[in-house]
Amino acid sequence: MTDVTQQTVTDLTGAAEFLGRRRELSALRSDIARAGLDTLAGRPAPRSRVLLVAGRPGTGRTALAEYFAARLLDSGDYPDGLLRAGLTEPGGAPVPVTRVASDLLEALGVPVVPGADEEDATAALREALTGRRAVLLLDDVDDAEPLADLIPDDRHCLVLAVARGPLVGVPDVRPCTVGGLDRNTAVRLLVRGAGDIRVTVDPSAADRLAELCGDLPAALRLAAGWLAAHPETAVAEAVRRLVETPDPVGEDGAPRDAVDAAEAPLSRAFALAHSALPAATARMLRLLALAPAGLVDAHTAAALVGCPVPTARATLAELTGFGMLRSVVAETGSGDPDQYRVPGCLAPRIGALLDTLERPGEALLARARMLERIVTRLRACQAVAEPPPANAGRDPQGSPAREWLAGLPAALRFETPQDAAHWFATRRPMLLAAARTAAAGGELDTLARRLFATLSRVLIAQLPPAPARAEVYRLHELALSVAERRRLTRERAAALLSLGDMDADAGRPRAALDRYRAAYEVARNEREPEDTDAVGRALESIADTYAELDDWQRAADWYGRALPLSQTRGDLAGTARLHGRVGAALIRTGEWTEALRAWRAAAAAHRRLGDVPAQAWALAEVALAQERMGRPEDALRTGSDALRLAERTAGVELQAELRLRLADCAEQLGRGEAAAAHRAAADRLRAEATGGTGGDRARREPEAPERTITPPPAPTLETQTPAAND
Repeated sequence: MTDVTQQTVTDLTGAAEFLGRRRELSALRSDIARAGLDTLAGRPAPRSRVLLVAGRPGTGRTALAEYFAARLLDSGDYPDGLLRAGLTEPGGAPVPVTRVASDLLEALGVPVVPGADEEDATAALREALTGRRAVLLLDDVDDAEPLADLIPDDRHCLVLAVARGPLVGVPDVRPCTVGGLDRNTAVRLLVRGAGDIRVTVDPSAADRLAELCGDLPAALRLAAGWLAAHPETAVAEAVRRLVETPDPVGEDGAPRDAVDAAEAPLSRAFALAHSALPAATARMLRLLALAPAGLVDAHTAAALVGCPVPTARATLAELTGFGMLRSVVAETGSGDPDQYRVPGCLAPRIGALLDTLERPGEALLARARMLERIVTRLRACQAVAEPPPANAGRDPQGSPAREWLAGLPAALRFETPQDAAHWFATRRPMLLAAARTAAAGGELDTLARRLFATLSRVLIAQLPPAPARAEVYRLHELALSVAERRRLTRERAAALLSLGDMDADAGRPRAALDRYRAAYEVARNEREPEDTDAVGRALESIADTYAELDDWQRAADWYGRALPLSQTRGDLAGTARLHGRVGAALIRTGEWTEALRAWRAAAAAHRRLGDVPAQAWALAEVALAQERMGRPEDALRTGSDALRLAERTAGVELQAELRLRLADCAEQLGRGEAAAAHRAAADRLRAEATGGTGGDRARREPEAPERTITPPPAPTLETQTPAAND
């Protein structure tokens, strides 16, 4: 998922005191009341009003939007709360609109369709917001098109967008431009780090420091962090150091190091704060550029650096004091106090430090340690949630997972399932971002595949079915991309089959058919030994899908292709099932002779398996085929054999169906009394089964396969080819 949350006013007002911005807040309030173009034209607004907070990163634009949203919720005008999402990744890549819409739907509690395309997802979001009074805060909007797709078609909602500048393409939007703070507020922000005394002693130096920081909140926090780390140093010393910091803009005014003049104050303040960091702290800071989605906790930081968890926790708190990190709790008023976020305005600078000061091999090793730690924590989350075994009194561990959990260091374990569930709920955006970045890298594919498999199992265990399916669908897509890159035939086929199953469950049979056909082609790859299990499953799934599309001729053909493979593998149960499905499809096409042959073969296979109810039903289908072929005498005899078998199994519904078929055959033979007796017996059986009167005769449909959410396969010795090893 993206970083999507649904908040109330209580969540948002727990953050630190908000300073200044009275002019901007007043402009935003006025913009809500201002009549739009549609209103002036005499038409009611066809969609939500959009307010735009425009400013460079570091100006406090997101903090302003959050504070304004909190005031709106506090007013009671938007009782359905706040929905917020980011439209850009920390690295600058746009977040797919489909993902944003799906995650917003989940935040609303609306079932999410796995694999929905952009049009369907945004349409579902607009429908879900109809009749609601909510605020949508969309952060880091770089393009007007995805914003326009997410605007609700309900004028009672409000969209609060945060962008770098004006967005051309969204009608009736007037940006509220955010720059530096007013000087008094800027100095007050410095007081948080420097304290009242130092600012009171030298107010001109504080004023000069604020000026050098461009009055930008992010730069001021960094300067305040430096002052807090040097409590005996005068504010004038910070001014001197900041003046001596090299200007990132060349003498001719041309940008240098990809930093333009407007961002120079923030760059200088970052350099000042960074110069005060101890070597170990500075190394952790630059390795935090690898943190998924810019989210980090003590375990992630410890794995990146290779240090104990308590040391990492202390270092993260130190970086927060320097203004390099933001506490998630301090930002939102909720969440886990052990979780931090890399500010978006600092992420490019921290990434540049990583590229400059860290060797590529060390960065890759840090990523590997981080992914390994995430997999370990996920396995611990899964293991602690397992139900206690039946022999828990004699063996407290009882299962391999619990034995593995008991062997973990205490810092990596979860004491209770509730602790694990809380950890997963607060870390879920970070975990999913880790999966996406692992799939994109290509250097650690084996670790990535382990992460996909473990994360999907935890998602299935921790989430309701609908959101779990949506996330697992995305993980299968990632697993497919890795398998294609590594040319892992079995994993490609498995991912395609699972995606096909979820497409079919979501009501997209054509898309499922394409997935199944692709899996069939991959599994029967001539360059490698044929994956007979995947081939058989693909063939049967293709046939099932054609049956769902009522294309019975093609369904019979593909079931027929799967049948020899099942016979070759010695799968008697599969052979019996496929004979029956061939027969059911042929009955729909009116090919009674072939259907009769298929159902006889199915009955024989079920007899060898000892499955009496299935054998009885197969004989009932044989009797139906004989009846339709004009052979009522044979149908009556076969139906009587089926009824005797059914009576042994106490299956009253099957017995009732067979009685009705025998009644039809008896009528064709002119045996009215026998037909009436069979119908009376059928009514009694149905009344016994339903507790009421007998109903109409129902046609038995071919059974569709039962599909479950299937996690991507974890790497095994069989799937780790030389090309797949990290």
